[in-house]
Amino acid sequence: MSTPAVIGVLGAGQLGRMLAMAGHRLGLRFRFLDETPDAVAGHVGELVIDSFTQPARLGEFLRGVDLVTYEFENVPVQLAETLARRVKVYPGVTALATSQDRLSEKTMFAELGIGTPPFAKVDSLEELRTAVAKIGLPAVLKTRRLGYDGKGQAVLRAPADVDAAWHALQGTQQGLERGEGAEASSKQAVPLILEGFVNFQAEVSILAARSTTGQVAFYPLTENVHEGGILRISRCPASKRVDGAKFQERAEQLAEAVLKRLDYVGLLAIELFVVGDDLLANEMAPRVHNSGHWTMDGSRTSQFEQHLRAIMGWPLGATQALGFAGMVNLIGPGPELPAFASVPGARVHWYAKQPRPGRKVGHINLLERTQADLEAGLVSTFRMLEQRPNRSAH
Repeated sequence: MSTPAVIGVLGAGQLGRMLAMAGHRLGLRFRFLDETPDAVAGHVGELVIDSFTQPARLGEFLRGVDLVTYEFENVPVQLAETLARRVKVYPGVTALATSQDRLSEKTMFAELGIGTPPFAKVDSLEELRTAVAKIGLPAVLKTRRLGYDGKGQAVLRAPADVDAAWHALQGTQQGLERGEGAEASSKQAVPLILEGFVNFQAEVSILAARSTTGQVAFYPLTENVHEGGILRISRCPASKRVDGAKFQERAEQLAEAVLKRLDYVGLLAIELFVVGDDLLANEMAPRVHNSGHWTMDGSRTSQFEQHLRAIMGWPLGATQALGFAGMVNLIGPGPELPAFASVPGARVHWYAKQPRPGRKVGHINLLERTQADLEAGLVSTFRMLEQRPNRSAH
């Protein structure tokens, strides 16, 4: 296919911003559709402000656009379907719809022979009690849709938690604000899913890309550490708690099965639990992903460039890590930017967002020659970050 001059992006948060920054080097232009007038991708591309659910400016958004992609998976499926009738949309609507429902996602994994934590559909309090009796405690009760960064879920540790968790999650609907977890009252019952706790050695993610030509590429397994449901640290190659090389082939096999099932085009991230000698799938994201931010400085091809190559049908780029890479999310208020210079080799990526508690405002990448040097750099980074208000442990 000919090189698109303009790529339309649904959503204009930091992921869209970084997509455009990668695409500018390739001579591409970007137009974003978002509901938020101060969305940060508007700094690096044209921004069309419109409703996702009742759009009135789609003609303006699509004028001259060669194809459309999205930077967050809570794009209304109906909007993606409407656009797909007029222009190519990658990844496809099936991938978007599947990823938006945790039950559909887990069911697909099971159908492909990919292990998951035990799970059960929960549409009533009685179903929740039945699911708890089957799966056992501890367990996590989650909204099936629109949850992220630990929002829209409750931990059940004792029988007394069951009814309280049901009532806590009923009547709430996660807002679509980008990654910040706004909640609005709703009278409609919220479909839920119960998932059993997994005693895992490590959380890892596989980043995979598939082009319009069918070419596939995989990045080395990334090891992740979450706090409060939010990713805090990524390391690649995975080597702190587990040897990622041991699980690389299996991770690629399960990722390729998902790519084929969904006829997927673009960058896909699948989060996995390492349990003994096996991998269990937690969830997937049909987009560039926080756990792939290390690729911006630590890989021969960043995940953002790779996604663009894939949706344009270009040859995919090399995915080797250039050394021992680490990423630290910057969340909430923090030091002034000059303070980051105190960490040798720190590559700061600032999103130009107004800081507030729980909000991702940037990340730091580190790239070192040895694991020991990387760990020393991470210690220096957190020492610097301890100047922040509301700091948390790592």
